[in-house]
Amino acid sequence: MSTVLAGLGLVKKYGSTTALAGIDVEVGERDSLAVMGPSGSGKSTLLHTLAGIVRPDGGQVLLRGDRIDTLGENRLSALRRKRFGFVFQSGQLLPELPADENVALPLMLEGTPRRQAVERARRWFAPLGLDGLEHRRPGQLSGGQAQRVAIARALVVEPDVVFADEPTGALDRTTSTEVVRLLTSVTREQGAALVMVTHDADVAAHCDRVLQVRDGRISNYSQFTVA
Repeated sequence: MSTVLAGLGLVKKYGSTTALAGIDVEVGERDSLAVMGPSGSGKSTLLHTLAGIVRPDGGQVLLRGDRIDTLGENRLSALRRKRFGFVFQSGQLLPELPADENVALPLMLEGTPRRQAVERARRWFAPLGLDGLEHRRPGQLSGGQAQRVAIARALVVEPDVVFADEPTGALDRTTSTEVVRLLTSVTREQGAALVMVTHDADVAAHCDRVLQVRDGRISNYSQFTVA
Protein backbone atom coordinates (compact mmCIF):
# COMPACT_ATOMS: atom_id res chain seq x y z
CA MET A 1 0.00 0.00 0.00
CA SER A 2 1.38 3.38 -1.03
CA THR A 3 1.25 5.82 1.88
CA VAL A 4 -0.68 8.99 1.05
CA LEU A 5 -0.77 10.73 4.41
CA ALA A 6 1.32 10.20 7.53
CA GLY A 7 1.56 11.78 10.95
CA LEU A 8 4.84 11.11 12.76
CA GLY A 9 5.22 11.72 16.48
CA LEU A 10 2.36 14.22 16.56
CA VAL A 11 2.20 16.37 19.68
CA LYS A 12 -0.38 19.08 20.37
CA LYS A 13 -0.94 20.96 23.61
CA TYR A 14 -3.56 23.47 24.65
CA GLY A 15 -2.14 25.17 27.72
CA SER A 16 -1.52 22.45 30.29
CA THR A 17 -3.69 19.94 28.40
CA THR A 18 -1.98 17.48 26.04
CA ALA A 19 -4.35 16.67 23.19
CA LEU A 20 -1.82 14.57 21.23
CA ALA A 21 1.07 12.86 22.98
CA GLY A 22 3.28 11.56 20.17
CA ILE A 23 0.90 9.76 17.81
CA ASP A 24 2.10 7.93 14.70
CA VAL A 25 -0.49 7.21 12.00
CA GLU A 26 -0.60 6.66 8.26
CA VAL A 27 -3.22 6.03 5.59
CA GLY A 28 -2.75 4.83 2.02
CA GLU A 29 -4.52 4.90 -1.33
CA ARG A 30 -8.00 3.33 -1.20
CA ASP A 31 -7.47 2.94 2.54
CA SER A 32 -10.04 3.97 5.15
CA LEU A 33 -9.18 4.72 8.76
CA ALA A 34 -11.73 5.33 11.51
CA VAL A 35 -10.57 7.24 14.59
CA MET A 36 -12.55 6.61 17.76
CA GLY A 37 -12.31 7.64 21.37
CA PRO A 38 -14.23 9.31 24.21
CA SER A 39 -14.89 13.03 24.30
CA GLY A 40 -11.63 14.90 24.84
CA SER A 41 -9.49 11.94 23.80
CA GLY A 42 -7.77 13.82 20.98
CA LYS A 43 -9.50 12.21 18.01
CA SER A 44 -10.76 15.46 16.46
CA THR A 45 -7.45 17.17 17.15
CA LEU A 46 -5.72 14.33 15.31
CA LEU A 47 -7.99 14.75 12.28
CA HIS A 48 -7.54 18.53 12.24
CA THR A 49 -3.77 18.19 12.56
CA LEU A 50 -3.56 15.70 9.69
CA ALA A 51 -5.77 18.01 7.60
CA GLY A 52 -3.55 21.04 8.15
CA ILE A 53 -6.23 22.92 10.10
CA VAL A 54 -4.25 22.71 13.35
CA ARG A 55 -0.46 22.90 13.45
CA PRO A 56 1.27 20.34 15.69
CA ASP A 57 3.64 21.49 18.43
CA GLY A 58 5.85 18.52 17.63
CA GLY A 59 6.16 15.87 14.95
CA GLN A 60 5.49 16.01 11.21
CA VAL A 61 2.61 15.65 8.76
CA LEU A 62 3.58 14.25 5.36
CA LEU A 63 1.45 14.20 2.20
CA ARG A 64 2.92 11.74 -0.29
CA GLY A 65 6.27 12.17 1.41
CA ASP A 66 6.27 15.99 1.45
CA ARG A 67 6.07 17.77 4.78
CA ILE A 68 3.02 20.04 4.97
CA ASP A 69 2.86 21.16 8.61
CA THR A 70 5.59 23.76 8.00
CA LEU A 71 3.90 25.36 4.98
CA GLY A 72 2.80 28.98 5.12
CA GLU A 73 -0.91 29.61 5.61
CA ASN A 74 -1.57 30.56 1.99
CA ARG A 75 0.05 27.41 0.62
CA LEU A 76 -1.66 25.30 3.27
CA SER A 77 -5.07 26.78 2.43
CA ALA A 78 -4.51 26.07 -1.26
CA LEU A 79 -3.50 22.50 -0.46
CA ARG A 80 -6.66 21.96 1.60
CA ARG A 81 -8.79 23.23 -1.30
CA LYS A 82 -7.07 21.23 -4.03
CA ARG A 83 -5.96 17.97 -2.43
CA PHE A 84 -8.25 17.42 0.54
CA GLY A 85 -12.00 16.90 0.73
CA PHE A 86 -14.10 17.43 3.87
CA VAL A 87 -17.40 16.00 5.11
CA PHE A 88 -18.75 17.37 8.39
CA GLN A 89 -21.53 16.25 10.71
CA SER A 90 -23.94 18.96 9.59
CA GLY A 91 -22.84 18.94 5.95
CA GLN A 92 -22.15 22.70 6.10
CA LEU A 93 -23.84 23.32 2.77
CA LEU A 94 -24.58 26.91 1.79
CA PRO A 95 -28.36 27.34 2.16
CA GLU A 96 -28.68 29.91 -0.63
CA LEU A 97 -27.10 27.66 -3.29
CA PRO A 98 -28.74 24.72 -5.11
CA ALA A 99 -27.19 21.31 -4.63
CA ASP A 100 -25.20 21.32 -7.86
CA GLU A 101 -23.58 24.67 -7.04
CA ASN A 102 -22.78 23.51 -3.51
CA VAL A 103 -20.89 20.61 -5.05
CA ALA A 104 -19.22 22.86 -7.63
CA LEU A 105 -18.14 25.46 -5.06
CA PRO A 106 -14.58 24.12 -4.46
CA LEU A 107 -13.95 24.19 -8.21
CA MET A 108 -15.27 27.72 -8.60
CA LEU A 109 -13.14 28.91 -5.69
CA GLU A 110 -10.13 27.67 -7.65
CA GLY A 111 -11.15 29.66 -10.70
CA THR A 112 -13.05 27.07 -12.75
CA PRO A 113 -15.80 28.85 -14.73
CA ARG A 114 -19.24 28.31 -13.20
CA ARG A 115 -20.72 26.44 -16.15
CA GLN A 116 -17.79 24.02 -16.33
CA ALA A 117 -17.71 23.56 -12.56
CA VAL A 118 -21.43 22.78 -12.37
CA GLU A 119 -21.12 20.33 -15.24
CA ARG A 120 -18.37 18.45 -13.40
CA ALA A 121 -20.39 18.58 -10.19
CA ARG A 122 -23.48 17.05 -11.79
CA ARG A 123 -21.50 13.97 -12.83
CA TRP A 124 -21.56 12.93 -9.18
CA PHE A 125 -25.32 13.04 -8.75
CA ALA A 126 -26.21 9.72 -10.38
CA PRO A 127 -23.42 7.69 -8.69
CA LEU A 128 -24.50 9.07 -5.31
CA GLY A 129 -28.22 8.49 -5.82
CA LEU A 130 -29.00 12.19 -6.20
CA ASP A 131 -30.48 12.25 -9.70
CA GLY A 132 -33.14 14.94 -10.01
CA LEU A 133 -31.99 16.86 -6.94
CA GLU A 134 -29.51 19.14 -8.67
CA HIS A 135 -31.62 22.30 -8.22
CA ARG A 136 -32.83 21.68 -4.68
CA ARG A 137 -31.47 23.84 -1.91
CA PRO A 138 -30.22 22.28 1.34
CA GLY A 139 -33.50 23.07 3.12
CA GLN A 140 -35.31 20.92 0.56
CA LEU A 141 -33.10 17.87 1.13
CA SER A 142 -33.34 15.13 3.74
CA GLY A 143 -30.42 14.66 6.12
CA GLY A 144 -29.13 11.70 4.12
CA GLN A 145 -29.45 13.55 0.82
CA ALA A 146 -27.60 16.57 2.24
CA GLN A 147 -24.73 14.35 3.37
CA ARG A 148 -24.55 12.76 -0.09
CA VAL A 149 -24.24 16.25 -1.54
CA ALA A 150 -21.47 16.95 0.98
CA ILE A 151 -19.71 13.75 -0.12
CA ALA A 152 -19.97 14.85 -3.75
CA ARG A 153 -18.49 18.24 -2.82
CA ALA A 154 -15.58 16.51 -1.06
CA LEU A 155 -14.85 14.30 -4.08
CA VAL A 156 -15.36 16.76 -6.94
CA VAL A 157 -11.76 18.03 -6.67
CA GLU A 158 -10.46 14.44 -6.93
CA PRO A 159 -8.64 14.71 -3.58
CA ASP A 160 -5.79 12.66 -2.21
CA VAL A 161 -7.53 12.42 1.17
CA VAL A 162 -11.11 12.82 2.38
CA PHE A 163 -11.57 13.83 6.02
CA ALA A 164 -14.94 13.07 7.61
CA ASP A 165 -15.72 14.42 11.09
CA GLU A 166 -18.71 12.56 12.60
CA PRO A 167 -20.38 12.42 9.14
CA THR A 168 -23.32 10.33 10.39
CA GLY A 169 -23.73 11.96 13.80
CA ALA A 170 -26.96 13.75 12.88
CA LEU A 171 -28.54 10.83 10.99
CA ASP A 172 -30.81 7.96 12.03
CA ARG A 173 -29.40 4.44 12.08
CA THR A 174 -30.63 3.33 8.66
CA THR A 175 -29.54 6.53 6.90
CA SER A 176 -26.24 6.45 8.79
CA THR A 177 -25.45 2.98 7.45
CA GLU A 178 -26.35 4.00 3.89
CA VAL A 179 -24.17 7.12 4.03
CA VAL A 180 -21.09 5.47 5.53
CA ARG A 181 -21.27 2.58 3.06
CA LEU A 182 -21.43 5.10 0.24
CA LEU A 183 -18.62 7.22 1.68
CA THR A 184 -16.21 4.31 2.13
CA SER A 185 -17.00 2.66 -1.21
CA VAL A 186 -16.84 5.81 -3.34
CA THR A 187 -13.58 7.06 -1.82
CA ARG A 188 -12.08 3.61 -2.37
CA GLU A 189 -13.24 3.58 -6.00
CA GLN A 190 -11.68 7.01 -6.55
CA GLY A 191 -8.35 5.90 -5.09
CA ALA A 192 -8.57 8.42 -2.26
CA ALA A 193 -7.63 7.80 1.36
CA LEU A 194 -10.34 8.31 4.00
CA VAL A 195 -9.82 9.46 7.60
CA MET A 196 -13.06 9.45 9.58
CA VAL A 197 -13.73 10.44 13.18
CA THR A 198 -16.76 8.71 14.68
CA HIS A 199 -18.15 7.73 18.07
CA ASP A 200 -20.19 4.90 16.52
CA ALA A 201 -18.56 1.45 16.43
CA ASP A 202 -20.98 0.25 13.74
CA VAL A 203 -19.95 3.14 11.50
CA ALA A 204 -16.25 2.55 12.23
CA ALA A 205 -16.59 -1.11 11.26
CA HIS A 206 -17.13 -0.08 7.63
CA CYS A 207 -13.53 1.18 7.48
CA ASP A 208 -10.45 -0.95 6.79
CA ARG A 209 -8.87 0.01 10.11
CA VAL A 210 -9.97 1.45 13.45
CA LEU A 211 -7.71 3.52 15.68
CA GLN A 212 -8.76 4.02 19.31
CA VAL A 213 -7.41 7.18 20.92
CA ARG A 214 -7.40 7.91 24.65
CA ASP A 215 -5.65 10.76 26.46
CA GLY A 216 -3.87 11.74 23.28
CA ARG A 217 -2.37 8.30 22.71
CA ILE A 218 -3.27 5.26 20.63
CA SER A 219 -4.93 2.80 22.99
CA ASN A 220 -5.98 0.16 20.47
CA TYR A 221 -5.70 -0.64 16.78
CA SER A 222 -7.85 -3.01 14.72
CA GLN A 223 -7.65 -4.02 11.08
CA PHE A 224 -10.48 -5.55 9.07
CA THR A 225 -10.67 -7.33 5.74
CA VAL A 226 -13.11 -5.34 3.63
CA ALA A 227 -14.64 -7.01 0.58
